[in-house]
Amino acid sequence: MNARKSKSADFFDTHPVFRSGEFVAVHTQQGQSDQTSHNLLAHHLATGSILRVRRGLYATVPRGAKPADAAIDPFLVASHLTDDAVVAYHAALRFAGKNYSVWRRYHVLTRLRARPFRFRDIEFVPVQIPARLRRRKGAGTGVVEERHAGGRVRVTTLERTLVDVLDAPEKAGGWEEIWRALEMVSFFDLDAVIAHTRARGSPLPPRPRAGRMPRRRARAPGASVREHLAKLEHRMELDAVRGAHRDPPPLEAPPAVAALPANRASIAREVPVMESPPSAVHRSSRGSWPPTRCAVSTTSSK
Repeated sequence: MNARKSKSADFFDTHPVFRSGEFVAVHTQQGQSDQTSHNLLAHHLATGSILRVRRGLYATVPRGAKPADAAIDPFLVASHLTDDAVVAYHAALRFAGKNYSVWRRYHVLTRLRARPFRFRDIEFVPVQIPARLRRRKGAGTGVVEERHAGGRVRVTTLERTLVDVLDAPEKAGGWEEIWRALEMVSFFDLDAVIAHTRARGSPLPPRPRAGRMPRRRARAPGASVREHLAKLEHRMELDAVRGAHRDPPPLEAPPAVAALPANRASIAREVPVMESPPSAVHRSSRGSWPPTRCAVSTTSSK
């Protein structure tokens, strides 16, 4: 039994958050049966070595801490909701340190059906990837695995997060949050953004019924972005063909200002008509408003 506890302790040291299937798979490879592995997991749960986050999902309790007071990292929980869970949308921005405000809601992309749940004061919302997107080529790209808090987190890249939040702004806190968050990003890989946009595609409108005119559908928020990216890609291709990366033409020199003559001769100039009347103090009792254009001769006194 002590040897089994030692193996479990080694597993807990490298798995701060884990699914029951991971625990059983590791112990089964070491010669234990499934029933024995489940019994051992229940034993550690009863002794307070681990705590249950939800059914099938557990977190390791640090040594010397109580399960109720143990700090559980939400990104590790979100990344282990399902076998293929990926932290996305506003949570992905927060993981990258690009969030503007703190949101207690973590969205997770997954191919499986899963119900949202709340753990302590944090809400976890699984978002099932639509079937039409799962069948598209490149739909699963834009996901990286990062080390975090003693474990590993699967999260979308900034380029895919950009496409995702523009397509579903309600999952990122709204347009103002998106604008202020993306303002912090200094660089995007344009090729990756275009690839993710093409992989997502655009939803087709439903087929209208016979004898009825189709209603005008509201334009999707990401439609204009996709059109802009397509035009931008086309322009980049044209620039590459034409060799548009050339030095800019030199600026034209401003016209030279004629110098005043040396003898300071009389110079005639026109006095422009003012757009609005002056104050009553400066009005002349002799003349009428507005004054006509006149030529003024300025002669220097010697």
